[in-house]
Amino acid sequence: MKGDLFSSEHMVRPTSAPGMTVENAKCVRYTVDGEMLARQGSMVAHRGDLRFERKGQGVGGMIKRAVTGEGLPLMAVRGRGEAWFAHEAQNCFVVELGGGDEFTVNGRNVLCFDASLSYQIRTVKGSGIAGGGLFNSVFTGQGALGLVCEGNPLVIPVTPEQPVYVDTDAVVGWTAHLRTSLHRSQSLGSMLRGGSGEAVQLMLQGEGHVVVRPSEVTPQKTQQH
Repeated sequence: MKGDLFSSEHMVRPTSAPGMTVENAKCVRYTVDGEMLARQGSMVAHRGDLRFERKGQGVGGMIKRAVTGEGLPLMAVRGRGEAWFAHEAQNCFVVELGGGDEFTVNGRNVLCFDASLSYQIRTVKGSGIAGGGLFNSVFTGQGALGLVCEGNPLVIPVTPEQPVYVDTDAVVGWTAHLRTSLHRSQSLGSMLRGGSGEAVQLMLQGEGHVVVRPSEVTPQKTQQH
């Protein structure tokens, strides 16, 4: 089959150095030389000598997932080759963590990440609304974290002088040293009269960044086996 049958914009680029790259707006490519981790069921294509294994969360992780509803159904990808990952045609982007960085993110937005990163489920202080996540996954270490969200993500700087208020259904994640609390923008009387529909937001204070998706529709949870 001749290559010129297809538009060049849809052709896969030549093999890159080991690690994660954004193949296009909807897909991440990972050139594996050892091990990486990905969301179960997110692999859409691969080539080379790769093995895919369901990764258990351990007893502690299973308990946390059962209690909090937050968890990452992961698989380990080992060997040498290339794999492409996507989730429900959502937009993909990559967060690069340095040695001392932390990034807290809703588990539903995680696509894949370097094996050098570790994560644990933590309580989001001051947030008791499901959309904002009472519990999130906090990633630490040095490496790349591939994420997905509906639409192109907005990365908003947070400064000590300017806290940022985000809709609890729209927030994807934030640098973990930011302080979080709930902010009510309407009085009870205004809410009873109809109001604007933006009654409560998650307020982030300090210095860092928050990632927001341009959508307030809560994604339906896919059934996990």
